[in-house]
Amino acid sequence: MADYETVKLEIADGVATLTLNRPDRMNAFTDQMVRDMIAAFDETDANDDVRVVIVTGAGRAFCAGADLGSGGATFDYEKRLEARGGGKFDPDRARDGGGQVGIRIYESLKPVIAAINGAAVGVGATMTLPMDIRLAVPGAKMGFVFTRRGIVPETLSSYFLPRLVGVSTALEWTMTGRVFTSEEAKERGLVRSLHAPDELLPAAHALAREIADNTAPVSVALARRMMLDMLDAGHPMEAHRLESRLMVARGQAGDAKEGVTSFLEKRTPVYPDRVSTDMPQPYPWRPTPPFRE
Repeated sequence: MADYETVKLEIADGVATLTLNRPDRMNAFTDQMVRDMIAAFDETDANDDVRVVIVTGAGRAFCAGADLGSGGATFDYEKRLEARGGGKFDPDRARDGGGQVGIRIYESLKPVIAAINGAAVGVGATMTLPMDIRLAVPGAKMGFVFTRRGIVPETLSSYFLPRLVGVSTALEWTMTGRVFTSEEAKERGLVRSLHAPDELLPAAHALAREIADNTAPVSVALARRMMLDMLDAGHPMEAHRLESRLMVARGQAGDAKEGVTSFLEKRTPVYPDRVSTDMPQPYPWRPTPPFRE
């Protein structure tokens, strides 16, 4: 495994734990964290031994938002480029770093579980939206605070948040920018369940084990992408076309034979197919469009 500057990646028994690792700064988000998180998801996708990814934070916070160490210039993309010694600034090609991480999580071939161990504010909240399941500790402070910083929601939140909690709640949270607790997040459907601090990671691992021990990796990757890609389908026929094509492809694969045979023989399945080599073509059926044409 690679070493990372701002995150820690540990892999054991089919589960990767990705820990945001700047506890002295409450895991505040930086450009380096963008690069580290993308590289870590590249690593988990490439490793067939990894079945599930859990994302959590070191110390008392999940992620307290963007690192504000640059003061008023924190969100000035031109000045940030200058500080890195970059070339000519093109506002049409400047990309939100959180959004780049969000796209990478969306494209993950492995399920992603957020174990929110403390404050998740700003990008700390929005980065969890492309993740599949969110667990949290009681009383964790959460908030989409962008309007209180003079900026706008980011990290794909304008796409995912209303789909997860409904338009009314998404508008309330983003327009007011207020901080709320994980209890409200659970009540409104953003968080699946609440767990005491010492029970959070065990609960996340129990959920990960349910996936890792019982399911076919290729089928999980396909089911995940099918659900996400059909969020904006124009007609149910789009789902029918996609499902039919994939049922034909998977029905002929070794996993389908093993899934049925192991069920009939009342034994634990051993699925032969791997996401690195056995994803049906064409995959992805909806390639990621370019940022700019």
